[in-house]
Amino acid sequence: MKTATLVKAALVGALYMLPAAAQANPQSMKTAGLTSQPIGHYNFCQSNPAECSQRSGRTRPMELTRKAWRQILEINHAVNSQIEPRTDMEIFGVEEHWTYPQSVGDCEDYVLLKRSMLMRAGFKPADLLITVVRQPDGSGHAVLTVRTNLGDYILDNMRDKVLLWSDTEYTFLKRQSSRHSGRWTKLKHSRPTTVGSIQRN
Repeated sequence: MKTATLVKAALVGALYMLPAAAQANPQSMKTAGLTSQPIGHYNFCQSNPAECSQRSGRTRPMELTRKAWRQILEINHAVNSQIEPRTDMEIFGVEEHWTYPQSVGDCEDYVLLKRSMLMRAGFKPADLLITVVRQPDGSGHAVLTVRTNLGDYILDNMRDKVLLWSDTEYTFLKRQSSRHSGRWTKLKHSRPTTVGSIQRN
């Protein structure tokens, strides 16, 4: 059996199983007020104003159904498989350039594409939040947080497995506001944090 077929078979086996640990103990991030918008996102918003003006009065996260879980896993795997990782400097010759990738992209480009695909699948912008984290080696990274009633899940270009945010090795710094897609909020976390600019993975 080919590797791609094995990967697909493993995915299919997990698609209809909601995370048992999360069902017993939902884990959601805690926010701590508004904070600065990353420069890359600010520039992206200038070119894509409709992406950064989405508002929501809803505070409760989405219900994580089997169908939604399947879509999350499939889209995370599809984007990770289709896009080759490259830094902004390698692609554009600049440090910060957030955009929708065609065949290559930086970590935040994966996030933008996953977010767009999930919205087309029916997910609400308030539940799909670009998130800035710090890796164990101190370097910056961007992931997509999906807010659900079973906890906050992380879609990451570094792995196909979708984990609860609290099960990752990251320190969480800030993410998009669930109420306004052009604003950002600080995140509380037990691990020590030092907010800085994202250094590319």
